[in-house]
Amino acid sequence: MARRTLSPLTPAEWKIMKVVWQHDACAARDVCKDAGEEYGWAVSTVKTILRRLVEKGHLKTTRVGNSFLYRPALGAIHSLYASADTLLDNAVDGTVAPLLAYMAQKSDLSPGELDELRNLLDQLSPKEEDKP
Repeated sequence: MARRTLSPLTPAEWKIMKVVWQHDACAARDVCKDAGEEYGWAVSTVKTILRRLVEKGHLKTTRVGNSFLYRPALGAIHSLYASADTLLDNAVDGTVAPLLAYMAQKSDLSPGELDELRNLLDQLSPKEEDKP
């Protein structure tokens, strides 16, 4: 099955997606309330961003009476993977390792996540017997 490519999210769209991901499915009024409290955005701003996210395919809607229920088309991790793919596609040779190191340093990784990252790096490293 081919992976569907969605247009990249803008910073404002990421914020709205975070609200929807936290609820998993929610009405526009819930998104407007949360985004208004968190970012001070007007209802019209939030509804415009919701509409754009539906048009881009990031959100799905179901009509419920006079309102819409919004659900993410993809989970947060899959959206982050797509964003990371775009970032890596644009990386210049020799910049990927420093970029990944920067991301690890900027992240607040738990001890378990650090262990998981170390294990992944160990799996990617050539074994002593594989070296020339």
